[in-house]
Amino acid sequence: LDIRIKMNEKLYLRNPEDSAIGRRIVGRGLVLINKLGFEEFTFKKLSNEIDTTEATIYRYFENKHRLLVYLITWYWSFLEYKVMFSLNNIHDPETRLKTVIRLLVTAPPASRESDYIAEEEAYRLIKWEGSKAYLTRNVNKDNKDRLFKPYKDLCSRIAGIIREVNPKYKYPNSLASTLLEMSHAQKFFMENLPALTDTNKPDEKKLILFLDDMAFSIIKR
Repeated sequence: LDIRIKMNEKLYLRNPEDSAIGRRIVGRGLVLINKLGFEEFTFKKLSNEIDTTEATIYRYFENKHRLLVYLITWYWSFLEYKVMFSLNNIHDPETRLKTVIRLLVTAPPASRESDYIAEEEAYRLIKWEGSKAYLTRNVNKDNKDRLFKPYKDLCSRIAGIIREVNPKYKYPNSLASTLLEMSHAQKFFMENLPALTDTNKPDEKKLILFLDDMAFSIIKR
């Protein structure tokens, strides 16, 4: 999907999309966070990676957590576009929900080299670092700044599909956010903590079947 996502202006000090160095900060920052882990990632290491100064990076982002939230927010926005695009010609509610679950679980293909944010790298970031966007002491302030709106918009869209399946189901928002979180947490467990799952190897098909079974068993109960 060739789309341009409008990002919350409070995520950055200078819009990184407006310059080549800004796009390199975002694109290479994503790759480096995935390589090192968020805790070990620093702007100094990123400046060495892209041959610029720390000061230049700080002109774009207040701190590394803001860069992390920028990247995670981009992915949720992009995923919502994929959901909307994929459901465009699907009218059966159950098929719509199954399509969403498949999109949540399935790892994206390699991005084009021209994409300054690589979708597969963003997907990997969500698995490893996604919850760090909001599990902070600043969550209430960040929420007031609407930093999590794309995440909430995606959950709301999924909840709407759950209501289509069963308008009388009482907990569509809770189930939507649970499906979203579990689709990545269970994938993480499969790859790193397999004793917490019912498969001994990463198996997207089995995870999709599990989430389908859980969702429809609950909705149709």
